[in-house]
Formats: sequence, C-alpha cells, structure tokens
Amino acid sequence: MRRFVAAFLAVLLALPALAAEPLAAQRQGLPNGAVLLVAERPAIPIVVLRVYLPAGSAFDPPQAPGLANLTAELLSRGTARRAGPALDEAIEFVGGSLEASAGRDGATVSLAVLKKDLGLGLDLLSEVLTQPTFPADELARKVKEIQAAIRRSEENPESVASRALGELLYPGHPYGHPVTGTVESVGKLTREQVLAFYRAHYRPDRAILVVAGDVKADEIRQELLHRLASWSAGGAPSRPPQAPAGPPARSRTIKRELTQVTILLGRPAVGHAHPDYYPLVVASYILGGGSASRLYTRVREEQGLAYDVSSHLAVGRYGATLLISLQTRTDGVAEASRLVREEIARLGKEPVPDADLARAKAYLIGSFPLRMDTTAKVAGLLQTVEEYGLGLDYPARYRQAIGKVRAADIQRVARRYLDPSGFSSVTVGNLPSP
Repeated sequence: MRRFVAAFLAVLLALPALAAEPLAAQRQGLPNGAVLLVAERPAIPIVVLRVYLPAGSAFDPPQAPGLANLTAELLSRGTARRAGPALDEAIEFVGGSLEASAGRDGATVSLAVLKKDLGLGLDLLSEVLTQPTFPADELARKVKEIQAAIRRSEENPESVASRALGELLYPGHPYGHPVTGTVESVGKLTREQVLAFYRAHYRPDRAILVVAGDVKADEIRQELLHRLASWSAGGAPSRPPQAPAGPPARSRTIKRELTQVTILLGRPAVGHAHPDYYPLVVASYILGGGSASRLYTRVREEQGLAYDVSSHLAVGRYGATLLISLQTRTDGVAEASRLVREEIARLGKEPVPDADLARAKAYLIGSFPLRMDTTAKVAGLLQTVEEYGLGLDYPARYRQAIGKVRAADIQRVARRYLDPSGFSSVTVGNLPSP
C-alpha cells in the first residue's frame, strides 16, 4: 500500500502545471439574461449540456419540503409536444441521456448526446426546460416513487444520520430539511404548487448554460438562441436566508438494529470567498482526506476501530459545513469517538509537520486536473465556477492559494473551526438512547 501511495503521489506531482492553466472556455451573456459557457473539445464527438438554475430545496416554502425536488423530477415527464414515455424513447433511440434533478441550492437539466444527434437533443432539452406540463397522473406516480425512496433511505444509516445532522446544524433554515422532503410533506404537494415553483424559479435571467464537447461556441449560441427565444422571466423570485452562523452544538442518538454504528459530526464552516477556506481545505485533508490522513491512520489502521472514517468540507451557496464521518462496531463507539475528537483537537494544538503539509498540498494541487479528465467533468466544473463566481482562472488561483498555506494557517483555522466541543453529532446504531 505504501508503495502504491508513493507512486500515486509521484504521478500527481507531475500534474500541477496542468492545474495552473485557465479553463479553456468562452463565457458570454444571452439576450434573455442567461450566462453561456462553452468549452470546445473536438477530440471526441460527444456534447454535454447542463442548464443550472438556483431552484433547489433551499427555495422550498416552509410548509412544502420536497417541492423543488418534485418539480425537477417532473420536468421530463411531459411537455406541450410529447408525453414522458415519448421523451424517453426519443433520447434513448439515439443513445443519449436527458435528466433533471435538484440539490440543496439548484436544479440541473443535463443532456448528453453524440454530435450528430445534437439537434434532437437540443429540441428535447428546450421542451423540458420551457414547456413542461406537469401531468397530474405523472405527478401522482412520481410522488409515490419519491415516498418509496424516502422509506428505503430509512434503512441506510448514513442517510438517517445526514438528515438528523441537518436538523441540528440548520434549525429553521431550508438546509435543515432533506432535499426530497418527507413522506408526509411530499404527499401533500399539489400540481398548483409545482407550477408556481416552476414559474418563480425556472427563469433565464438566473440560468447558467454550460456546453462542453464537439461544438463551436458561435454555432451552439445560435442553436440555443433559436430554441430558447420564448423563454422569459416572471417576477422577482425569493432568496433563502444565509444559514445560521453557529448554533449550539447538540447530540442525538437514533436507535437502529444494526451490526455497526454510524457517527456523523458536523459544524458550520466557510465557503470559497472566505480567507480561511483554503487553509481549512488543507486541514480537512490532513485530518481525514485519504488513506494517509490522521483519522484513517490512527483510528482504522493502528487501532482497527473503524470500517470507514473521513472528513469533508461541504460548501453551499447559503452555508458551508465541515463533516466528519465514522463507522465502527458497537463495542468500539466510545474509544473510536475519543480518538476522533483527540485527533481533531491535535490539529489546533500542534504545528503540522512539514512532510504532512507538503503531502497534503501535493495531492490537492496535483489531483485538480482529474476534475477535468472527461467532458462531463469539464461541464460540471464550469457550472461550479460560474455558480460561485470563481472565474475561469480558478485552476491557477486554486493552485496558488493551496500552495501558500502554511503550518501556522492550519493551526489557526483548526483552533477556530476544529474545536471538538463545537461539533454537533448524530449516532445511528444499536445503542441505548441517552
């Protein structure tokens, strides 16, 4: 394993120069207010197009959790020209894909087709985006599917823990409820609510259109202008509030008859625009970012107390979260939890050795080009860059920012964001409730 890690790091260290290159894309505005980004990649005759809108569960009305998700799920289930099965048949006949989904902050309509079938793909995408009909029978069927998926997720301890942690970290905020809503809330949603949500949030003046693949920027612009000419905006949509800065840390135990225990720890953190963001990215990687991380080494490799242990910085438009996850056997919960909190605290107490810091930065910089090794990944990265206002020079600035992180920066942000007492926690497993 050590030889593999060393070899992998050697490969990554050969890649940083690639990460310094600006994203090869053209950015322009469209007359309807949408932003268009085009990455010409003619080597492979595939085109990926993503339409992103700020229409995720953060915009759910307080009494209607799951509305954004249901709206996105229904986009491709019928348009003014075709029923849902006809849409499926048309895109599957050419071996392409057309999907719509919602997350916490936004909804994305994604198209992938061969270059020769781009015309058909654009026709279908424009229909789904601008002419959905939200048939009542499809709504009823989709509600049942979502409810069934929510019930199944109750058997997944990670899903159960994640939902509970969201409630602890974001009380009274849309981030505090699941993207899919609950069985009860989804069952109460109506077609009128879906239509109202669509009209308020699926608007071109807030849309990001990303195209990557075997296309020319001028040509795809004209194709999109032709198909989206009638797409217009309504009134001003509402905006979610910023997530609370730091609610008091709380803990919750959820009883489940399982052979292992899942523990999630989390606390509010900071996003890309904050000066602490890049030091915190490095600190999180050192703590639990891979098989050479402190949590993995001490809790799993040395003590054999974890099936999986990791840390992750999750950034959203209206709040960021530092997450630590742990899966352990029931009789190891107390000791594994103690070791995790001990390692969290150690980052703020002791300077990170130069070798650990260098290894973390080499990985974070060197692995960046792997975010762009497929056409779909390029489209996804461009969407993220535009969504967060990072700029097409983000790869170079990312490399520079990570490269500037010093041991003192790690210790400073660890003291601020990695105090074990500041983490809320959820434990799911066969444990007695407190």
